[in-house]
Amino acid sequence: MVVRIGTNPIAWSNDDLPELGGDTPLEVCLSEAREAGYEGIELGNKFPRTPERLTPVLAAHGLALVSGWYGSALLERGPDEEIAALQDHLDLLEAMGCDVMVFAETSNAVHGDRAVPLSRRPTLDDNGWAEFGRRLTVVGNYLQARGVALAYHHHIGTVVETGDEIDRLMAMTGDSVGLLVDTGHLAFAGADPLAVVNRHRRRTVHVHCKDVRADVAARARQRDTSFLDAVVDGVFTVPGDGSVAFAPVLGALAEAGYAGWIVVEAEQDPKKAHPLTYARMGYRHLSAVATRAGLL
Repeated sequence: MVVRIGTNPIAWSNDDLPELGGDTPLEVCLSEAREAGYEGIELGNKFPRTPERLTPVLAAHGLALVSGWYGSALLERGPDEEIAALQDHLDLLEAMGCDVMVFAETSNAVHGDRAVPLSRRPTLDDNGWAEFGRRLTVVGNYLQARGVALAYHHHIGTVVETGDEIDRLMAMTGDSVGLLVDTGHLAFAGADPLAVVNRHRRRTVHVHCKDVRADVAARARQRDTSFLDAVVDGVFTVPGDGSVAFAPVLGALAEAGYAGWIVVEAEQDPKKAHPLTYARMGYRHLSAVATRAGLL
């Protein structure tokens, strides 16, 4: 086995918009994730945050911890402050045997505010990019020394969203800054996931596999909705249920020798998209494609 297939609890319980599955117990999320076939899961807000408490919870369901989201503020503070701020999160990931930290810059980001349209996301000028790249590399070097790779998560509504911005991020940072390739956020941003993987295969350290309903994405851009409104409208779904072609992407990852996790992640309204049904659908499709690509 070259890769392992994990999932994210956001299909059961959305951290950014608690009205989506906020009343779903963690136990349901974990048991259904394992029932659907997944080996591991990423952190969510309902998870215990100490290894002493989290280890038995996951072990009871035969699940490993894949990683966990960290929202940084490097546009507002220096790398030493950021390193101090991430210690508790890093300690947990280390103790749980995680290889990567899902890392996204969230200063001035609009992805968590339903009242703010996508067009009002933050952007950087040349000086801003240079300083951001410097600060991010310092943090990446620190995480690398601790044995955990920085997996930078480009994300709709943040300062790194488009394919061009990913290219610039990679150019402005050192090799300690790895890339998290998220097929859904790339497609929503109008980028080609395969092209991004091919350009940055050497730096790709983590992969999120979500699909996109192209008509919903186009409507969100045309109407300049908020990110969360697009989510509620159904912009994302699991692999095999949207417009993203996963076979070429996983084939390119196999050619590049990728050997990390591939994570099914598709935030949807659980009242519209039954979590276990979609979890099974995503696992079946992705495992079949990964097997044909030689990753399983």
